Amino acid sequence: MARWCGTALRDAIIELIDVSKIYSVGEISTTALKDVTFRVYKRDLAAIMGPSGSGKTTLLNMLGLLDRPTRGKILFEGRDISRLSDKDLANLRNRKIGFVFQTFNLINRLTVFENIELPLIPRGVPRSVRAEMVKEAILKVGGDVSWLRKKPTQLSGGQQQRVAIARAIVGNPPVILADEPTGNLDRGSAKIVVETFLNLNKEGHSIVVVTHDPEVANCM
Repeated sequence: MARWCGTALRDAIIELIDVSKIYSVGEISTTALKDVTFRVYKRDLAAIMGPSGSGKTTLLNMLGLLDRPTRGKILFEGRDISRLSDKDLANLRNRKIGFVFQTFNLINRLTVFENIELPLIPRGVPRSVRAEMVKEAILKVGGDVSWLRKKPTQLSGGQQQRVAIARAIVGNPPVILADEPTGNLDRGSAKIVVETFLNLNKEGHSIVVVTHDPEVANCM
């Protein structure tokens, strides 16, 4: 795996320290990560590349606090997450980390507005406030407020991915993690998505992208 980022020494938001992850099925064990140390800093911009099976998604899951290591330590803003319950971890993810996926992961029976507002509901944000936050998020990713009344299936792939990014940033998390965000897009749509990430990074978000595309990685 390779990492590109133009980061001066700053406070780390997420730290993986000598992390290993071993999956066991019966008597068979598979090592997905071995003794990995990786840090995500404030305003960081990074790309992770590597062949299939090299542990990229496992690494992203660790950074996103979606999985716990077999060995090693994960710190979030200096706090050891091994001491947190699953509920506390879920609350931390909701407030601090936005996720973007290759397949968008939008709920097609909901409107675009309802998809984007989902992370705000567990926080108890009033609907009137959610409405303003959703509009701000869709505009920030270069979308149009007219999309908000539509269902995801009424949008193009590139538009759906921008909706997914809007959902990831609506609560203003410091970290955005993206797993192959351009993998299902044509070249033009992929370029727009990459430019969206670059703009979000300029606004202060830390961005980590897993990609197979060297052109995407070179932009990070």
